[in-house]
Amino acid sequence: MGTTLHGETVELHAERALYWPATRTLFVADMHLGKAAAFRAGGVPVPRGGTGADFARLSVLLGRTRARRLLVLGDFLHAAAGRVAALDVAYRRWRDTHPELTVTLVRGNHDDRAGDPPADWGVDVVAEPHLLAPFIACHHPVVPRTGYALCGHLHPGVRLAGVDDAARLPCFVLGTQRAILPAFGSFTGLAIIPRARGDRLVAVAGTRLFALPQ
Repeated sequence: MGTTLHGETVELHAERALYWPATRTLFVADMHLGKAAAFRAGGVPVPRGGTGADFARLSVLLGRTRARRLLVLGDFLHAAAGRVAALDVAYRRWRDTHPELTVTLVRGNHDDRAGDPPADWGVDVVAEPHLLAPFIACHHPVVPRTGYALCGHLHPGVRLAGVDDAARLPCFVLGTQRAILPAFGSFTGLAIIPRARGDRLVAVAGTRLFALPQ
């Protein structure tokens, strides 16, 4: 789905990512790599395979958009306990299939606790706010005085009520001065956040996107 943010044409993708064609940059937020492993380390039995599925989804996006740069809007890693050997192997296998890709991480609150990725993972780590004019890449949502912020952190979702039941879906929140991306990681929750004046919501329903009435 194409839209315009601060005069720039961008694409929203149902894989929960935003693509900026002018610079061939793909933005994702809140991957939370290693979260399932961290839960298992704490004695909580959760299914395996989510990390591989997330990397596969990311590869599909990179192939479709032909992005040259991946910019992660914080919370790349979930916790120190999730930095297990299996994650290292999975990441390196994925990275080997995209050797020319530039990967930049805007450090988030979970990254502060988990620590930066290994140096040989090929990830440039920067602090927020990170300027990519006219965009400002952040983890925590901000409303900048100038430019337009692309943010994560909140894992935004929307509740759609039907006749007999309701569904909770991830969504993009597109405001007049900032956008909040849905969490990319498959093992993440949703937060139903109030819509601010001027916000446009785009819900993710499987492989489709739906712009909700304002």
